[in-house]
Amino acid sequence: MSKQTTHDLVILGGTGFVGSHLVPRFAAGGHRVLVLSRNREQQRHLAVIPEVTVRSADVYDRAVLARHFAGARAVVNLVGILNESGFDGSGFRRAHVELPTTVLGAMGDAGVRRLLHMSSLRAGEGESHYLRTRGEAERLVKASGTDWTIFQPSVIFGPGDGLFTRFAGLLRLAPFMPLGRPGAKLAPVYVGDVCEAFVRALGDATTIGRSYELYGEPMTLREIVAYTREHLGLTRPIIGLPDPLGWLQAALLGLVPGKPMSLDNWKSLAVDSVGRSDGLAALGIPHTPVSAIVPRMLLGELGKQDELDRYRQRREP
Repeated sequence: MSKQTTHDLVILGGTGFVGSHLVPRFAAGGHRVLVLSRNREQQRHLAVIPEVTVRSADVYDRAVLARHFAGARAVVNLVGILNESGFDGSGFRRAHVELPTTVLGAMGDAGVRRLLHMSSLRAGEGESHYLRTRGEAERLVKASGTDWTIFQPSVIFGPGDGLFTRFAGLLRLAPFMPLGRPGAKLAPVYVGDVCEAFVRALGDATTIGRSYELYGEPMTLREIVAYTREHLGLTRPIIGLPDPLGWLQAALLGLVPGKPMSLDNWKSLAVDSVGRSDGLAALGIPHTPVSAIVPRMLLGELGKQDELDRYRQRREP
């Protein structure tokens, strides 16, 4: 197979939340990055970064992936969804199981061994399609014979996130906040720390064959919403819903375009997203607390350029 690129990293899912932070981080570290996207014309913000190329590609086509993987040092799979368009789990299975299967096959065809794979904390546990398919993908990766490293983050925060930023938008609009699963435990981890974990793992052969739980300090869902409310200077009441009403709320919101909440999210929240083994510490990465980022972020004082400047100041050990 002929070499198709001089890029050393190929990233799938590079246009999502984590990818939009990680791609500039890899580029700032001197890597030549190829981002595969369904529509490159909609991702021009990445294409203007030096050392980054964005190409349109059908990432579910093994032959197409193999052509793009040829000559690469490593593949980074960030693809993941929090909700599907339907309700039967097929959307989760396509993104979390079928795609990794195709990626692994294409890596074999192209002769690429190194894989950095994004998963989720507590993958394989509980009843949600999200966690179950994440767990199934991990089993495939571990049995693949590739030089894999798996990352298992809790909910990730940072500029443009779907956690503090999303609740901030809701709190600004709603006179009160009805909240299902208010006692659900999460351990928000900063997107910059997650990106640093990927970068360090790529340069460290001892991370091959290992999984890293990435998490911060535990907070309940109610505490996360209350923290957001406090730093916005709002006084909205937070009303914890009993499970039957929380279930109904999730079911109804799952019918709204964009699915701000769904029954699968509801099931995922039944499994506390807190860690048991500190992957950031194992990689030598100091934890960035919520208090160091979120107040400035909510006030619009922290953007991606600030983060890129922070990345440039951090050096691998």
